[in-house]
Amino acid sequence: MDAEAQDSFREFVEHRSSALLKTAVLLSGGDRHTAEDLLQNALIKAAGRWHRIDEPEAYVRQILYRQQISRWRLKWPRRELSVAEPPEGRTAGDDSSAAEVRLVMRGALARLTARQRTVLVLRYFEDLPEADVARILGCSVGTVRSTTHRSLARLRTLAPELAALNAQSRPSRDYAPVEVRP
Repeated sequence: MDAEAQDSFREFVEHRSSALLKTAVLLSGGDRHTAEDLLQNALIKAAGRWHRIDEPEAYVRQILYRQQISRWRLKWPRRELSVAEPPEGRTAGDDSSAAEVRLVMRGALARLTARQRTVLVLRYFEDLPEADVARILGCSVGTVRSTTHRSLARLRTLAPELAALNAQSRPSRDYAPVEVRP
């Protein structure tokens, strides 16, 4: 890699690595160490082809997604996170904060399979259309739709606390909806 490409790569890593790490954390189910490994491997692969890459961020994201697919296809055993003390339950008077919602969402995503988590991250975090998700994952649009549907259903079953947090974060309506008639 020549000096100009090296500077360009360093600048890209400096400016975009935090956003890419957020995606990697979501893809890895909240495991920051796995996410850092995922991102580091993606950047290493991108560095080798840096002079041929037209859209660096899209290229690195594609590597992240494909590496995650490879990880779940290897069927690595899921690691459980051990903690010294179990987390405390919510009390009725607690206000939900954005940080709490993020933590609950991260934990809920970690309970999904890697494939389910990847589809939800691509569809809702990355806001990609179904066709793009299908292209990235190498499957049909129908598979993306059914996986999204099953993933959301499983998420609702495994993490009912998300519905409670979502209901609390919505503004209450003190008015009756108006019916419009033609």
